[in-house]
Amino acid sequence: MTVGYCERVVRPTLDTVAAHAGVSRTTASRVLNGSPNVRERVRARVEASARALGYVPDNAARALVTGRSGTVAVVVCEPETRAFFDPWYGEVTRAARDVFSRAGLNLVILVAPTAADQQGCANYMAAAHLDGALVLALHERHPLPRLLTEADIPTVSLGRPPDGVAPLPYVDIDNTRSAAGAVRWLRQRGRRRIGLIAGPQDMPAARDRLDGYRAALGTDYRLSLVEVSDYTRRGGRQAMATLLDREPDLDAVFAPSDQMALGALQAIQRSGRLTPDDVAVVGFDDIEYVSTDGDPPLTTVHQPVADMSREAARRVLDWQPGRVDPTIFPTHLVVRGSA
Repeated sequence: MTVGYCERVVRPTLDTVAAHAGVSRTTASRVLNGSPNVRERVRARVEASARALGYVPDNAARALVTGRSGTVAVVVCEPETRAFFDPWYGEVTRAARDVFSRAGLNLVILVAPTAADQQGCANYMAAAHLDGALVLALHERHPLPRLLTEADIPTVSLGRPPDGVAPLPYVDIDNTRSAAGAVRWLRQRGRRRIGLIAGPQDMPAARDRLDGYRAALGTDYRLSLVEVSDYTRRGGRQAMATLLDREPDLDAVFAPSDQMALGALQAIQRSGRLTPDDVAVVGFDDIEYVSTDGDPPLTTVHQPVADMSREAARRVLDWQPGRVDPTIFPTHLVVRGSA
């Protein structure tokens, strides 16, 4: 039998930082809670001591001083089946948590697909004095942006919010241009009957990617080559089967998420066709362990999901009233075996 021993780890306290900096506990508290009523020389000394000692603020104590909770929320405006099982959301949450954790903040994940859920979330966040919110997957008519704005909770959207909701700062890509580039690339490779598995059309990204597809095809655009689905593997599989039944000579498909593209691959294989020989497939996202999971691995539009999520989290921390300008990241096509 092996017996293990654990050493007690002593965390530096506010008193430790004050003593190290040679200031009173009250002064150290003011500095670490962001009070402006401290001389710059003293502020620099306290902050240097906190860094040297590895001091992490006590969120409960900070809440008493600032009226805030030391907690931020990631709010997913989609059902639990996507919030907890779609790898895209896991990638976003991991990257955002990185930033919030370094700032000494706790993170909660809230799932609010309906208007009633979003009202409940807003009530909870206001009552708990949350320090901010990062919202994902907003649809038209969602009240959450307005509710959080009215509650004075710093809020940033990952993805352009729908028109008509309360204005929010957001982090995104150029979805129209990215989709158009992928479809034009397929045409350059000799594909002539290119289908689209479109995302839900009450979401800005899905509409923008449809617009990009239409722009790339121009006069060759045909409604019969488009099938609207959700961003799931099952949805992609069903939509692809429908497209193949309706347009048997389809020779390529653009699916604006890798999950949908993987479903499309399955439907193509079940139909007895080969990828990419008979039907080429291009996805969207390029989360590595998803895009390389297909047989063959996916050609896909890479969007820097982790970098975008970290930037969105930083914008929550740096939130300023009235500032709603977007941050737009570049994309590029990653070519693998599916096209």
